[in-house]
Amino acid sequence: MKSYKNKTPDVNLNLNVRGLSQSATLEINEISADLLQQGREVFKLGLGQSPFPVPEIVVEELKANAHQKDYLPVKGLPALREAVAEYHCRKHGICYKAEDVLIGPGSKELMFLLQLVYYGDLVIPTPSWVSYAPQAHIIGHHIHWLPTHLGHDWRLTPEEIENLCQSDPDRPRIIILNYPNNPSGTTYRLEELKALAQIARKYRVVLLSDEIYGELHHSGQHTSIARFYPDGTIISGGLSKWCGAGGWRLGTFVFPQSLHWLRDAMAVVASETYTATSAPIQYAGVRAFQGGPEIEEYLSNSRRVLKALGRHLAQQLRDAGVIVPEPKGAFYLFPDFSPFKEKLQARGITTNQELYRRLLGDTGVAILPGTAFGRDPEELTARLAYVDFNGAQALAAAKEISPNKARNGELLRTCCSNLLTAIDRLSEWLHETK
Repeated sequence: MKSYKNKTPDVNLNLNVRGLSQSATLEINEISADLLQQGREVFKLGLGQSPFPVPEIVVEELKANAHQKDYLPVKGLPALREAVAEYHCRKHGICYKAEDVLIGPGSKELMFLLQLVYYGDLVIPTPSWVSYAPQAHIIGHHIHWLPTHLGHDWRLTPEEIENLCQSDPDRPRIIILNYPNNPSGTTYRLEELKALAQIARKYRVVLLSDEIYGELHHSGQHTSIARFYPDGTIISGGLSKWCGAGGWRLGTFVFPQSLHWLRDAMAVVASETYTATSAPIQYAGVRAFQGGPEIEEYLSNSRRVLKALGRHLAQQLRDAGVIVPEPKGAFYLFPDFSPFKEKLQARGITTNQELYRRLLGDTGVAILPGTAFGRDPEELTARLAYVDFNGAQALAAAKEISPNKARNGELLRTCCSNLLTAIDRLSEWLHETK
């Protein structure tokens, strides 16, 4: 058996601020970078950052507007707000107005402001993105967790909302619905969205529909739940995932008119905190949301790469004996290693935190433990972000290699060999007997 063992990293993972640890996704990225600087081999499957470059036409727009230096309106550049409203009309058939849109320095900041100004409870399905709950803890909001189940591919059901709301039906609540989902890569079917919308309307809950990965639905068929519950849904989006522009920090919230009071309250807080979102980034964002043939080609090739890669890696893991739903969007897998529970226990691994630490130390494969996403420590789940590949090279190859199943293997071998190796290492490590 080939050995890939390294010393387990001697890193402090308990950097607490007001009882909270550093964001798990940022922390694993820093740990991985530190190990790489030490000369260690690391497969960076922790931080969920798009590997694809920002489309060139959007980059050119940023260059053309680098001179823009004035403070813009706190709610956002009017042209960008108009472009975002038109984007949702074009893509989802929901025709908003520019006044319905709020721009911020990343959707993460906007989510924090929403929780800050809203007076009700926060309801979070698990597994969930790592920052929803810590934001609520910082603000002091009460959190209700709604555990989802592997048997339902980690998707929320109307019955779970009913069970929560029926005992106190008038209590104000925000329910976060994130799909395609981080951390599982799964998404909702049309009939499921309709059923969720119906139960949300029944209890008059506010839905925060986090659709940051909507354009990365692997088949390009994302549907916003706002189509079925327009008066109670806030759509969250931005440029970080589908446009490869995480570091640009541009997020968007779209409100129905009935929730303009929340938009206005958020804008008041924004005016006293970040003041306005970067002017050059907003001007470039107009071009991104306007779309066009170049953007659509970029998205089509991105989806093709991610679809082929997600299916292949999920099958590799299933062949190794791991339980994992097939991803339908984004670039994540949320595998369950419980079939290896006894083997792992024999090696002193009883929690998902011990699993991720040992895996990183032994193989160099960096993933995130299920606890970072609200799961029980003893549940042997983890998130794997399949982003450790050259996105520019992959997009170029996707243009050249014909889009059929037989040639997708060639595409992955050409551009994504690092990820294929990482899963091989993980699989071999799981089957070690010592």
